[in-house]
Amino acid sequence: MPFKFSDREIPGVRVIEYRRFDDPRGFFMETFRERNFAEQGIDLPFVQDNYSHSVRGVLRGLHYQKDPAAQGKLVLVLRGAVYDVGVDIRKGSPTYGKWIGEVLSAENRKMLYLPPGLAHGFCVLSEEVDFFYKVTADYAPGLDRGISWNDPAIGIEWPISDPILSEKDQNLPPLSRAENNYTF
Repeated sequence: MPFKFSDREIPGVRVIEYRRFDDPRGFFMETFRERNFAEQGIDLPFVQDNYSHSVRGVLRGLHYQKDPAAQGKLVLVLRGAVYDVGVDIRKGSPTYGKWIGEVLSAENRKMLYLPPGLAHGFCVLSEEVDFFYKVTADYAPGLDRGISWNDPAIGIEWPISDPILSEKDQNLPPLSRAENNYTF
């Protein structure tokens, strides 16, 4: 199998390590094989791919979509490095309000799968980053929501203290006031 899957503390969150084949011409790698992911119980199908480019100090998140357009996400760094975070916002979950953080980079060859019901965000650690992710539901602007990146009740230990934020992300509510219809 071209992937190694590891469970994390939050139910459904998986770290996926991929193999990369380097030679003098460059490299080749698989980032997804449906059969392998289905065998690991990862929500399928993926229906949309997204790509973002950001510079050092940018923090994007914490974002999610309400049901019925909840998104599972498979995230991968193509160039650079990020600190990637998922927050469990599934009411009734034993890890509700808990967060998981993982450094993802082109060098460490790790991806992260976040199931529906987790808010997602990342901050850029390198000069630039190219960030790619697959989602299990189409973007639905009317169901797009988020929670504050620095909600003290969650206590995420971000590796940056003064991030560059979008206007939208500056005004997101804490988890206690977020519009959320997820259950575990």
